[in-house]
Amino acid sequence: MDNTPPGDTDRRYLGRCPLCGRVLIDGPSVDRHHWVPRSQGGREAVALHKVCHRMVHRVLDERTLATAYSTPESLRGHPEIQRFVAWVQKKPADYVDWPKRTRRR
Repeated sequence: MDNTPPGDTDRRYLGRCPLCGRVLIDGPSVDRHHWVPRSQGGREAVALHKVCHRMVHRVLDERTLATAYSTPESLRGHPEIQRFVAWVQKKPADYVDWPKRTRRR
């Protein structure tokens, strides 16, 4: 599958965000996310939109991420993340604004 939008060949595309499904454009809109946080022994990291990464860490603490939400599928099942994904999918791929702050549980 070609992830390059038609007519835009100047930027490097990294595939799709495993959380929101939007195209990842190399640059300031992309972060690395450890499915299991490094503080909990995780090593595997993937590219994720910065706005998606920030939201994950706003909603869930590291222990909860490691024990219950260590896959993109499980994260998308969380109610707050579901609402966020529905909202962010309407944004451009290089959107970097901060998501609304929520309380960790």
